[in-house]
Amino acid sequence: MAIRTINIGFNNIVVSERIISIISPDSSPVKRLIEVAKERGSLIDATCGRRTRAVVITDSNHVILSALQPETLSERFHRKREKANKKIIQTFTGVNQRKLRKRK
Repeated sequence: MAIRTINIGFNNIVVSERIISIISPDSSPVKRLIEVAKERGSLIDATCGRRTRAVVITDSNHVILSALQPETLSERFHRKREKANKKIIQTFTGVNQRKLRKRK
């Protein structure tokens, strides 16, 4: 199985299977989450000095700050998933066609 990654801005990359959620940083609970992650040492700032526009939560309890909009990251996430699914279908179809040719 190939590891699928997502560019979260400025050539910073996250493994897509590890992402739990992509949220906006505007609400108070998210701001508290960022502060707790900073104190805990699990905050990753991938904004390169820009304004934080999205917060990525991973399954390892890391909080990643991104300068890209959550919608942009979501589109990239879904585009990668669709591309991978299409590749799986093409591979599966190709294998089945080869089996059918061998039977003839």
